[in-house]
Amino acid sequence: MTTEPPPGSGGPPEEDPLRKQPPREPPQEPPQGPPPSSGQGRGGSPYDSPYDGEPPPPYSGGGGPYAGGGPYGGQGGDAYGGYPPDPLAGMAPLADSGKRTLARIIDMVLVYIVVALLVWAFRVDQYTVDADEIEFGKTFGREVITVVLYVAYDTILIARTGQTLGKKWFGMRVANLDDGSTPSVQTSLIRALVLWVPFAFCCACVWTAIAGGWSFFDKPYKQGLHDKAAKTVVVSTT
Repeated sequence: MTTEPPPGSGGPPEEDPLRKQPPREPPQEPPQGPPPSSGQGRGGSPYDSPYDGEPPPPYSGGGGPYAGGGPYGGQGGDAYGGYPPDPLAGMAPLADSGKRTLARIIDMVLVYIVVALLVWAFRVDQYTVDADEIEFGKTFGREVITVVLYVAYDTILIARTGQTLGKKWFGMRVANLDDGSTPSVQTSLIRALVLWVPFAFCCACVWTAIAGGWSFFDKPYKQGLHDKAAKTVVVSTT
């Protein structure tokens, strides 16, 4: 009788190779000091062994106010518990905001080409012009196509690898702030909706500039407004 699991039962899910790893603790060294002595049999005085025959305990380095690294240490938290663990510990460096802007422009151009082709194919013109007046119409159809394509583009690619084409070309990826893993579909969708719904129906490039440009001033995680909503960061892969 075999003990192998039936086919298709599956095992534990594979770990995300990009998830940040917990810090390794240094190996413990044996205590250094003089051998135990009771002060008898060597002709010494009873004061030769001030610790009753036991060597002094090794210094652990954990008693000072700077122990544990504080907000800048790899393990987070100081001796008094005054700081929470640093979410960026063990994660790749944050991506440059300028490169993020260039990557976003590339993504916008690529998706806009597809939007323009679909609008032309379905004849969803934003406006028509005749000899006497400019008649605006069918804008809603164009906006729906725009938001669906932009949201789908960001959501699918970010949930798969954490990278849109622009981010991949500039060597960066989106990661969950808490553990550095690739965002789920739900997280990616939230991030995309916050970024692209106002862009399509209201403020166009103004909102994109505000949401994305927020990373230039945000500290310490360089998050855009869509990153804050989804609890993500953009990190370098190079």
